[in-house]
Amino acid sequence: MLDKILSGNSVRVLVQGATGRTARRHISMMQGHGTNIVAGVSLRSDVTDIDGIPVFSSCGDAVAESGAEVSVIMVPPDAVLAAVEDAVTAGIKLMVAVTEGVPTHDAIRAVALTRDQGATLIGPTTPGLVMPGKLKLGFLPEACIRPGPLAVIARSGTLSYELSYRLAERGIGQSFWVGAGGDPVKGTRFADFVPPLKQHGDTSALLVIGEIGGTDEEDFAAALLSHNFGKPVFALLAGSSAPEGVTMGHAGALVHGKSGTLASKTAALENAGVSVYTRIRDVVEAVQSALPRQND
Repeated sequence: MLDKILSGNSVRVLVQGATGRTARRHISMMQGHGTNIVAGVSLRSDVTDIDGIPVFSSCGDAVAESGAEVSVIMVPPDAVLAAVEDAVTAGIKLMVAVTEGVPTHDAIRAVALTRDQGATLIGPTTPGLVMPGKLKLGFLPEACIRPGPLAVIARSGTLSYELSYRLAERGIGQSFWVGAGGDPVKGTRFADFVPPLKQHGDTSALLVIGEIGGTDEEDFAAALLSHNFGKPVFALLAGSSAPEGVTMGHAGALVHGKSGTLASKTAALENAGVSVYTRIRDVVEAVQSALPRQND
C-alpha cells in the first residue's frame, strides 16, 4: 500500500475514532491535502454522519459500504489493539495509529497481527504521514508542510517539526514525510521505507531524524547498502549527551553498553554514505546546500 501511495494513486481512507475531538479537528485538515476520507468508525450509536462522511460501527461495515483501504486510528490507548484487529479483519492494508501510550503487550500483538496478515502498521505514537497537496494521514503540523523534493522519516515528531519548518522557511519542502514513532515496539521502521523511496521519482534526497537507543539507524544503514539507494541521505542523531542505561524522552531511546550508541549509529550510517549531524543548524545548512530552493 505504501507503493500505491507513493505512486500517486488515490486511496480511500477511513478514520477510526471519527467522533472524537482529535479526529473531528483533523479530518478537515487531512481533506485539505486531497485525502479521500470515505468513512468514519465509532462506537457511538448517536452519530451517523460527520460533515457528510458516513460513520459506521465497525470497519467491516465501513469497508463494505465505502471500499476503504487505509485507516487512520485515533482512539484511546487501551482501544488501539481492538481497532487494529477490526481494521485487519475488514481487509485494511495500511493503518496509521497516532495514539501515544499504547500498552506494550498490546503493541506487540498489534504489530504481529498486521505482519501475519500482510498489512502495514505505521505507529503507534506517530504523527502520521503526508505528501503535501496529495495526501495526509494524521496530524503533522500545517505550518511545517510544503511540497518539495525531500523525504523525511523520523523517530522524533517534535524534531521533525522543527527541521521541516526551518527547511520550509528556506524554500525546501517534502515529497514524503512520515513519523516512524519513538516507541521500541512499532509497526514500521526506517529500513522499511528504503525500497519505496528509492523508486519514488519525486524524492531527490532523504533526511532521517534518529536518536540514540535501539537499532533503527543501524538497520536503516544496512538497507541503504543492500538496496543501493543511490540518493543523498542526511541524518540528524539526537541524544549525544545522554548517559548509558537511562531512558531519555522516548521509550526507545535507551542505550545498553555498545548497542544503540551515538558512535555505533554514526559509524554504520557513515559507512553507508550518509552525512551525519548532531546539531539542527548543521543539518539544515547541509540539506539547503544540496537541494535547490523551490519557487513559492
